[in-house]
Amino acid sequence: MALDVVSNEEIIQEARRRLHQGAWDYLVGGSESETTLRRNRQAFDRIAFRPRVLVDVSHVDPSTTFLGHHLRIPAILAPIGGMQALHAGGAAEGAKAAEQFGTVQTVSSVTEPALEVTAAASKAPKIFQLYVNGDMDWTREILGRVKQAGYDALALTVDVAHYSRRERPMLTRYVRASAPSMTDRDHRASLTWDTMDMIREIGGLPFLLKGVQTAEDAEIAVQHGVDAIWVSNHGGRQIDHGLGSMETLPEVVDAVQGRARIIVDGGVQRGSDILKAIALGADAVALGRLQGWGLAAAGAEGIVRMLEILEDELICAMGLAGLTSLDQVTPRVVTRAEPVTPPHEMSSWVNMPVGRIL
Repeated sequence: MALDVVSNEEIIQEARRRLHQGAWDYLVGGSESETTLRRNRQAFDRIAFRPRVLVDVSHVDPSTTFLGHHLRIPAILAPIGGMQALHAGGAAEGAKAAEQFGTVQTVSSVTEPALEVTAAASKAPKIFQLYVNGDMDWTREILGRVKQAGYDALALTVDVAHYSRRERPMLTRYVRASAPSMTDRDHRASLTWDTMDMIREIGGLPFLLKGVQTAEDAEIAVQHGVDAIWVSNHGGRQIDHGLGSMETLPEVVDAVQGRARIIVDGGVQRGSDILKAIALGADAVALGRLQGWGLAAAGAEGIVRMLEILEDELICAMGLAGLTSLDQVTPRVVTRAEPVTPPHEMSSWVNMPVGRIL
């Protein structure tokens, strides 16, 4: 089916029509009161632009590079567990979309199809995201497969020492196939910086640490030779009552001081959000829920269309701010402001005609 949409809100509406309640709750929900989830969005809503005028913006280039890979826009696909619950093609659809659009895919270790099948689905650069679900022998085995399959980098997720209480799916008794077992949880709970060092050495690939939320941990990570810091609170799905990722980003940037690349995720819904993240020091953003909505709406085509809309929004925001390339983006582009409407997790979408709302 041709995906005739002009806004990512329309993609979300199509995803809602196609998903059963359990899968929908898994995709959109956070943990407990969902305070962190809402703060992720509020943190973006509290940033305003300081646009400059009378600048020739007849040509705007939103492209960049990340870990040696060209990105059409500074956005990569985040890892999503259980993608097969959103679309039968699962992570392979994300791989196809990443190649078609021109970005990097991060492949979850708890999604389908198998990591080798996903790797073979496209020529797009791929990062493998690791949950530690076993001992070091298990880790060596899976990382051997990762290298054999040709992945370009390794991301270790470290904000899951305990699996959170995600009450939306709990209330409907929805349990996804890739949910961690008690044994898995024990392995994740025992991770330390020493364990991380061993995993990084075994991997032998550019190494990203996903789930950093403080300057203190960012500094330790850099001292341990991490190539990229991934500022993330798991989309508000792990610890509740945390700061929004964009509130955390500045202190991480200050701690890192250019010694590692920086990604941020959580609450990204607009191209203008990407520009705000770059202004505050990120090298790229990662897209989780937006990717999931695009996947559920129309597979690879839905993800590509979502990215195209973000690109159009980003180019528009850059042009109206008086910017023609990302190397011109500095903290002077933005300032602090309060939201003009009561903020909530969907507060960036306000234009959907009432007749189209489900």
